[in-house]
Amino acid sequence: MTISIWRYSHLTLAISSFLFIIIAAITGIILAFEPISNQLQPYTVQTNKVTLSQAISSLKKEQQEIITLNVNQHNFVTAAVITKKGKSETFYINPTTGKKIGLLEKKLPLFKWTTNLHRSLFLKSTGRFLVGFFSFLLFLITLTGSILIIKRQGGILQFFTKVVPENFKQYYHVIIGRYTLIPILIITLTGVYLSLEKFSLLPESKIKHTYNSASISSDKKIPVKDFSIFKNIKLSDVKSVEFPFSDDVEDYFFLKLKTKELIIHQYSGKIISAQNLSWTHILSDWSLFLHTGRGTIVWATILLFSCIAILFFIYSGFAMTLERKRKKSLPKNKLKKENADIIILVGSETGSTFNAATSLYKALIFSNKSVFIGHLNNYTYYKKATQLIVLTATYGEGDPPINATNFLSLIKKIKQKNQLNFAVLGFGSLAYTQYCKFAIDVNNALKANKNFTSVLPLFKINNQNFTDFKNWGLQWSEKTNIKLHLKQPLFKTKKQHSFSVVSKTELNTDASFLIRLKPNKKIRFTSGDLLAITPKKDNIKRLYSVGKIDNDILLSIKKHDLGICSNLLLNLNKNENLLANIEKNNEFRFPKKSKNTILIANGTGIAPFLGMLKNTSETHLFWGGRTKESLKIYDPFLINLPKKQLHIAYSQEQNKQYVQDIILKEQALIATTLKNKGTIMICGSVSMMNGVLTILEKISINQLNTPLSTFQKTNQIKTDCY
Repeated sequence: MTISIWRYSHLTLAISSFLFIIIAAITGIILAFEPISNQLQPYTVQTNKVTLSQAISSLKKEQQEIITLNVNQHNFVTAAVITKKGKSETFYINPTTGKKIGLLEKKLPLFKWTTNLHRSLFLKSTGRFLVGFFSFLLFLITLTGSILIIKRQGGILQFFTKVVPENFKQYYHVIIGRYTLIPILIITLTGVYLSLEKFSLLPESKIKHTYNSASISSDKKIPVKDFSIFKNIKLSDVKSVEFPFSDDVEDYFFLKLKTKELIIHQYSGKIISAQNLSWTHILSDWSLFLHTGRGTIVWATILLFSCIAILFFIYSGFAMTLERKRKKSLPKNKLKKENADIIILVGSETGSTFNAATSLYKALIFSNKSVFIGHLNNYTYYKKATQLIVLTATYGEGDPPINATNFLSLIKKIKQKNQLNFAVLGFGSLAYTQYCKFAIDVNNALKANKNFTSVLPLFKINNQNFTDFKNWGLQWSEKTNIKLHLKQPLFKTKKQHSFSVVSKTELNTDASFLIRLKPNKKIRFTSGDLLAITPKKDNIKRLYSVGKIDNDILLSIKKHDLGICSNLLLNLNKNENLLANIEKNNEFRFPKKSKNTILIANGTGIAPFLGMLKNTSETHLFWGGRTKESLKIYDPFLINLPKKQLHIAYSQEQNKQYVQDIILKEQALIATTLKNKGTIMICGSVSMMNGVLTILEKISINQLNTPLSTFQKTNQIKTDCY
């Protein structure tokens, strides 16, 4: 429930203010170029390297009389003077030489027009109020978005930990949001502050100077360049200096600094009066600087990219909302729940799990079964039901999806009259440490309830893999004697590329083979990426992890008697073509900065590692196969790997071992790799991965006194399993 409140708040605020945010972001992008362009002007000087004394002294040499000296937000130094020819002029100066370097320039019409639009929408006071109000809404949007990230990542301490890339929009919405959080908060808060200042809603404190200049000795006039106060003040701290109008002792230097105002005796150089500026005045100056980036290219550039990021958030946020809404449409029930024998309940955060649920519902309808489908939060009493099927995803680090938050409590409250057989499918990603955690909780809750009997053990599906879903369907069908013809929902397929067969090995004793494919057109890919093949026979996409060998794709395939795709690949001949496409797998790339890498695989999971072994001499490969014969097809790709870095386990030889066993023997190597910020990559079956992670956890605790999750959060453990 908490998640939904924050999400709906975030969405509502965004919808109500998106038009203003678009205008503010676009005008902000344009205005960010003003301080950048100003800093490239020849009038910009290093005011932090010149003292006020040096500037006045050099200017006096060049001009007859100085009236005022000003330093603006762009670090332009201007002087109002009477020249040696008796003319009154105001211009930019070089404070080091005192020379004129240019006439005052007016603000460009583009920046002037954009500033008015950005500040007030051309609506004067009404516009300034609206700008302040929507700036506050943007602040709330940023705040609620940050809370959603915190909940998604599993806590505030995990804010900057690895983000699981579910799709482009989701991934970069989070990634960019994290890194622009502080600048956007500053933009919004300073915008609100400047609006409050405009309407005089902040406390005012006028500065009053009280002094008696006659009390200060003035027998001898000290040269201005020798005033100690002027020697100790940098131009970067100065706003303006008003020079004495005459030589009368009652006239003085009036000096405005960024934090105070000073009145300086024109003869002795002593401070007659000093008053600090109010905190509201100082905050106003800082707000203007932080909101506009005046005087610095670096901060102005940060503001520029932050405004671009805001536009991206608008696009990605609304795109994700529309996509989520589209996916969340369940089929319309043909029966009331009271008349259904089979109940399907679904839990999904993004709507992806609804696709599988819809496929299951249609398959049961096709088999003439009375079925009802609904959300987990709508769980209630079912009069005739005998079967319950739960399909649920997990949100973030183990939380229930938005439409399943009440299910576990409802299970305890509502008692069924009939005994129900149940099956639970968990949908998730192995990239999360709490893989299918909520599905586990649901399964345990149902097992603990006397009204429910388990038909199948909990079944987990990684990354919405339809082949795994179909396999579950076969098992459920066998247990219940209900025929299921699950069909994969049709999606818009990506553009496919043509690959020609370079070579193919014969089947080995494990019914495995290698096939090498050459792209017929140049394609960017690397070892660890995925080759997506969708056979026309069933239109179900299969993903194979690839090894890159001399710009060719190497696949390791296990042949299954009824495997449509594995038989398709096995029956390809040399020079024949295959249509497929590459899917990037950025989370399973060989680490460029890691000095030590350990690669762990079993069976055909070795494929991507065969392309990675050439990257470094500090790489160890652990592989588990059935027999010594199993390894032979991979030998040509292992010849350059030193024997001490190759660790092999055979499960069907006399000395029976699994890959977990040989890892346990190399505890020191594992611990040293993790301690030195090395990387461990795992590819192969999920059961192997679970066994390996259990062993790695023991090694991490025993050798480093650190839980394995610490290294998982720093992305030192990478997995790509099936």
